[in-house]
This record gives sequence, structure tokens and C-alpha cells, in this order.
Amino acid sequence: MNDAIPVTRAVDYGTAKLMPDVDRKRAWLLTVDGAPQSYVDLDEPTHLEFEYARRLGHVLDTVAEAGRVLDVLHLGGGALTLPRYLAATRAGSRQDVVEADRGLMELVVEHLPVPDGSGIFLHSADARAWLEAAPADSADVIVADVFGGSRVPAHLTSIAYVREAERVLRAGGVYLANLADAAPFAFLRSQLATYATLFEELVLIAEPGVLRGRRFGNAVLVAAHQPVDTAALARLTASDAFPARVEHGLALRQFIGGAQPVRDEDAVASPEPPDGAFSIG
Repeated sequence: MNDAIPVTRAVDYGTAKLMPDVDRKRAWLLTVDGAPQSYVDLDEPTHLEFEYARRLGHVLDTVAEAGRVLDVLHLGGGALTLPRYLAATRAGSRQDVVEADRGLMELVVEHLPVPDGSGIFLHSADARAWLEAAPADSADVIVADVFGGSRVPAHLTSIAYVREAERVLRAGGVYLANLADAAPFAFLRSQLATYATLFEELVLIAEPGVLRGRRFGNAVLVAAHQPVDTAALARLTASDAFPARVEHGLALRQFIGGAQPVRDEDAVASPEPPDGAFSIG
């Protein structure tokens, strides 16, 4: 049982709270302004509590052979759930984590420290500004999980942003993003159309109920120049407690429909979740 006490602190972009999980000895939930951001088990970093995090983990497991060292850029830090996961599953990888909220990053490092020698390096900066200054062909994987509160910031949704991400990725690299939307999926469709302008391969992973328009929820976008192992992803996501669908090819093109790529001047943040969409009970 976890007998730690919650920690609440004003950070740069809201109020962060670390809450211990009563059922797991060294596990914590991070919220910002009440919206769940991350879940971390310090004793078991491969435990991915959130469904979307597990789906991102499945992609990370399939982008290269097991154990292969990768250079990974994380845009958005939270409680460093996925960097910790990769440090455990791909030891020796170099991971740069870019988090705009310095206060949040300091809170996480203070209460949920990263082990020495983990290969995780933290940077306080805006995600797009960091990308624009990053060397070309310097990352095998980019993981974007950036939310201002509960919305993806507008400046991280345009063709100009995607162009910078594509430039930083190596030829065989993979871009992953955690997005959220609901029917009629104006934001999600426009994002897929935007990534399609620069990447030949697109995959979308989401629960059937979300894709059928029954509720607001997360969707994992995967973009690459090389084919993605969708068969392996389908097997992995089907075995989750809440199985997901893996959409690609013709089905995904039909989903995009007539959506247009997003220009900087037209960019908007992702939609505000309805009350209770990401409730933690």
C-alpha cells in the first residue's frame, strides 16, 4: 500500500497535483488543473496505466527490433512515463525530453526522480521552438504528447510544425502523437490530412467507440516514410483491456475525406474535452 501524501503545487501553466495510488507502493498520478496527465510506477516503469500510453508503448515496441537502442525526442514531459518505459525496454537509448512548463518539470524531478544513467535529458523549452533549432536527421522517434491543460496547442498542429518534425527525423524514423477529439472529428481529420502532406505512411489507433463517434477520446497518430507493422500493432492493441482499432490505408483515407491540411494562419487548438471526458473518479 502507498502511504505517501499528495503534493499540490502551482506550476507555470496551472496547478499540478501528484496523487499516490493506494494500491501500488510507489505509483503516482499527475494531474494539471484536474486533468490527468501521467501515471508512473517508480518500481515498475514498464507499467503503462493509461490506455493511450499503452498504445504509444506498443508502437515504440514495434518500431525496431526488441532492445535496439534509439535516439528519441519527447515533446511534452509530464511525469516522464514513456521515457522511463523506454529506458527500461531499450536501455542505452538517448532520450531528450522537452517540456515548456519548467515548474512542472522541477516538481516531477523532485518527487519522482529519474535514475542516474537512464539516458533521459530534460529541457525546458517550447516544443516547436526546440524542433526548429534541432539538427536534421537527429531522431529515430519523436513522441508528441503536448497538452496545454487538456488541449493540443494550435502552433503544434500546422504543416510548418510537421515539416520541422519530418526534418528532424531520420529516414527510417517514426513520429507518434497523442491527440484527442470526438465526432465529427474536424480536428483529427485535419491533423491526418496535415501529416499526409509529408509522410507516406499514416496509422491511427483508437477505441472503436471513439471512432464510431460515441464519445470523446484519445487517438494515437503514427507517421513514417516506411511501412508500419500494422499487423503487430493490431495484435498488441487487441489484447489490451480496452481493445483498439488500427486504421491505415484506404480506410484511413476514407476517414480523412475532404479534410484540408492546416496552415499556421488557420491553426486552432484541439477541442476542449466535455466535462468528465478524462475524469479520474
